[in-house]
Amino acid sequence: MNPLLVRAAIGLLRHASGGPRSRVAPAGTRTLSAPTRHGAAPVTVYPGGDGSPVHVNLHGGGYVLPGRHQDQEWCRALAATGVTVLDVEYVLAPEHPFPAAVEQTLDVLAWAAAPETAHGGDGGRLTVGGQSAGGGLAAAAARHVLATGRGPRIALQVLHYPPLDLVSEPGTKRARTAKPLIGPRISRLFNAAYLPVPEAARNPLASPAAPGDDADLTGITPAVVVTAELDTLRDEAVRYANRLRAAGALVEHIDVPGADHAYDLRGGPPGVVADVRARLAAHIRGVHQGA
Repeated sequence: MNPLLVRAAIGLLRHASGGPRSRVAPAGTRTLSAPTRHGAAPVTVYPGGDGSPVHVNLHGGGYVLPGRHQDQEWCRALAATGVTVLDVEYVLAPEHPFPAAVEQTLDVLAWAAAPETAHGGDGGRLTVGGQSAGGGLAAAAARHVLATGRGPRIALQVLHYPPLDLVSEPGTKRARTAKPLIGPRISRLFNAAYLPVPEAARNPLASPAAPGDDADLTGITPAVVVTAELDTLRDEAVRYANRLRAAGALVEHIDVPGADHAYDLRGGPPGVVADVRARLAAHIRGVHQGA
């Protein structure tokens, strides 16, 4: 795609989605700035209590849309269980294409783990996760730590309907509903903005579940993977969950029946949403029990 047309289309999409979200922090939270190689990243802190485990949350939006506070219901629910949640506003494409958001995620994780960081939690007990693109970033962070042996110890990665294969042509991905939320046209736009150099799609930090990627995942951060039955991204996440299982790293795969992408943000059944969130919270707390 023509880069100018991509930028124009993303601008229109941001406007249609409501533009920049509120910069007013939700009640009961505070905002810190995490220093990164791509500038300061705003981090909204949902306190879980002094010395509580720390979970870094990364929002969705195709790597191009701002998500400030869109996950606040999930962040509040998790904080209420005694976990300090750091909700990150990371840099966006096309202004900051791959690997900028991945690198910023790694820097935020290092900052969150540092004992002097003033978020109030225990950075030595750290988990990371995200919805949609945020799940892709969480998966990338875990792959980076596995490949390099560098970075803070992450006890759990939570991948919630993540995009994990940016190599396959979006039109070849199976749709299980007549009008899937993530169709081929929007996927092509997101991919063109995030990966202006198409060959970068095969980088495992961009596509952890790329076809043909047979890297040994033994020793990778344990993972919970959540898929939605009707989501066009489901198959790639299932494929990755199976690889994680083979490596002994899959804690649980939750497949939400009758749900499409972003079901928890788009009026999904409250009971279903609450159940998934409760299960994720239990896993996040559980990895730190006795620590």
